[in-house]
Amino acid sequence: MLQIPELLAPAGDLERLRYAVNYGADAVYCGLPEFGMRSAPANFTPEQLTEGVIYAHARGRKVYLTMNTLPTNEEADRLPEAIREAAKAGVDAFIVADLGVLEACKTFAPDIDVHMSTQTGITNWAAARAAYDLGAKRVVLAREMTLQDIATIRDKTPPELEIEAFVHGAMCMSVSGRCLLSTYMTGRDSNRGQCAQPCRWKYFLSEENRPGQLYEIGENENGSYILNANDMCTAPFIDLICKAGVDSLKIEGRAKTFYYVASVTAAYRKALDAYLADPLNDNFELPAEVYEELTRTSHRHYSPGFYFGREQAKQSTDSAAYIRDWEFVGTVDGWENGIASCQQRGKWSLGDRLEALCPDGRSIPLTPEWIENEAGERVESTPHAMEKYTIPTPELPPMSLLRRKTV
Repeated sequence: MLQIPELLAPAGDLERLRYAVNYGADAVYCGLPEFGMRSAPANFTPEQLTEGVIYAHARGRKVYLTMNTLPTNEEADRLPEAIREAAKAGVDAFIVADLGVLEACKTFAPDIDVHMSTQTGITNWAAARAAYDLGAKRVVLAREMTLQDIATIRDKTPPELEIEAFVHGAMCMSVSGRCLLSTYMTGRDSNRGQCAQPCRWKYFLSEENRPGQLYEIGENENGSYILNANDMCTAPFIDLICKAGVDSLKIEGRAKTFYYVASVTAAYRKALDAYLADPLNDNFELPAEVYEELTRTSHRHYSPGFYFGREQAKQSTDSAAYIRDWEFVGTVDGWENGIASCQQRGKWSLGDRLEALCPDGRSIPLTPEWIENEAGERVESTPHAMEKYTIPTPELPPMSLLRRKTV
């Protein structure tokens, strides 16, 4: 029987959840203000979590709640109430890393599945089996696993244990994110969702007898970024990850924009569907438009991660800068009689060539002949933040996204 992997997308807030669901995710993962590995303000309130679960479930999708920090004693005292509230909201699983949190989930929400987070650092079949024996429904593998490692874990663990692996997004220089650099250098604890990402900074050498003199380490003319990792992109070999026995394909990026979530989710939806259309074919070819879509979001240089071994990882990148060849400029709120109602998310002008990314993954080129503001006046551009405007277009479904090439 064909195994159909789940496509799992990040949802940093309610808006991103909606875009993930509409652009092809089978499930989303999100967090509350506490206990998740992203502590930025844009998380879910308990009320928004309930709303998000209702939205996802109405469309046949699942919602997983991240509770994968390493709590302090004081935070552990607040766990039971948070777990009960999440259970009341109807989440489908908790993602945990701490044994105390695992036990609390089993105690206060025994009917809800538990997934062991990548923060747990599961790198072998014995650890995966131990997690299963402790009550985990799924293990999220460490990002340092090769395809062969994953296949071995699949062969040596109970078939009821689900395996989840990251397929796209930012990589951490520390094994499974277990890093103390941020805490040491800035006081922001990376193991409680506050990482300042010092691995992305540019570093110099200094010599104790020459104070004030800094020496470039000298990887290239830009200096050295010896801790700075490339982004992972596995779309070209998504078939091999599926055949290794992975049940859930995870996209990284709860801190990314809803445009990023929509674009990357749409791309991987198309890649996964291409594999599922002919899963016995050992000569999988990624549709060209998939990789093209993955160049239309802000990203670092891509690498295959560790899937083919450390010698092919090519993890180090030579800059903290992102590649930004495309700019997101607007949303489509509605369409009627050849006219799209839009909202500005970036300036563009008459004569610019646009693309519309649709929820079904289509990318439609546009060169609108006119722009009309809310007052019904013809204008030359969209310079005002969040302004409403209309343009003539082919039929575009709601939640389509407008972008333009910047280079």
